[in-house]
Amino acid sequence: MDRDNGAPVTLTRARRSRAEAVLCLEDSSSLSDVCFTCCKSIESSDDPTLERHFKGHRDAITSLDFSSNMKQIASGSVDACVMIWNTRPQMRAYRFVGHKDAVTSVQFSPSGHLVASASRDKTVRLWVPSVKGESTVFRAHTGTVRSVSFSSDGQTLLTSSDDKSIKVWAVHRQKFLFSLNQHINWVRCARFSPDGRLIVSASDDKTVKLWDKNSRECINSFCEHGGYVHHADFHPSGTCIAAASTDNTVKVWDIRTHKLLQHYPVHSATVNSLSFHPSGNYLITASNDSTLKILDLLEGRLLYTLHGHQGPASCVSFSRTGDFFASGGADEQVMLWRTNFDSVDYSEVLQQKGAGDEKASDHRSYSQPSAQVR
Repeated sequence: MDRDNGAPVTLTRARRSRAEAVLCLEDSSSLSDVCFTCCKSIESSDDPTLERHFKGHRDAITSLDFSSNMKQIASGSVDACVMIWNTRPQMRAYRFVGHKDAVTSVQFSPSGHLVASASRDKTVRLWVPSVKGESTVFRAHTGTVRSVSFSSDGQTLLTSSDDKSIKVWAVHRQKFLFSLNQHINWVRCARFSPDGRLIVSASDDKTVKLWDKNSRECINSFCEHGGYVHHADFHPSGTCIAAASTDNTVKVWDIRTHKLLQHYPVHSATVNSLSFHPSGNYLITASNDSTLKILDLLEGRLLYTLHGHQGPASCVSFSRTGDFFASGGADEQVMLWRTNFDSVDYSEVLQQKGAGDEKASDHRSYSQPSAQVR
């Protein structure tokens, strides 16, 4: 029996041909108390607030993603399971069992009809995010698969691996199309550009590489990081990329000029994950220092530090509309936050606060569960 704040969690198992679908947090009068707690105390209506936290994984969370309609959140964990959390109150969560080792990455297809998952077992699975938990599986690499990413049209899937390769697949029938092979160490992450014409990859060889999908050539290697690069992604405009590294920093480059635009030494430990707000004005990061940081890209400075996770914060993602973001950590929790700040003109706030150190001498700091200003 699992327990969250002393309340029992009931699991009902339904065996399937390729995987198990487990109804997590079954219907009960205490369901709302069991699957999340609410954060009521806030400093301002413009500040981010912790809405809920979900428990059900039995080991560290490694990855998460929102469905396009914001009704579901997918998460992967070292416990080898994929969880599908329903964001509406009193709705069941699903646990999908099929991978034989840790799940390293999850992502919804643009339509929300599929969830892709990558695993240390060297396979990729494509799940239907419903109670049946049906999935197809294919062996994608000869080493741990570190990331999965759909193209914006949902027709193509991108994977990266400890075998040092990046592979492109047709989602239909999981047909292999081609691979990219210039990294000389594990490839932690690979993402398509918004228009699908470029690919960015992050590697333990300390480089971020930019690829042309059609020519399959490496356009440029960004070598400014002093540590392994754990995560990289495109700005919504498609003109910039950002990367997170074990050197405790986040860097932003212009892919047209290949110039380093911004450098954020705001964390005190490895930065594991990042996500752009759909507006392109903000970037959120998750770190082993247990914090989430929200960066204002227009001002080039730190806005918020959020303390919610006990131990390393391993992943973070904005919803498709930017109204919410979710984070996961070594504490086995998925936290759902309401953004709030995206509708604020922070130029006025910053002017009122006065000039300060760009490394966040005047940023706001929050602690879970009350989210009070420290």
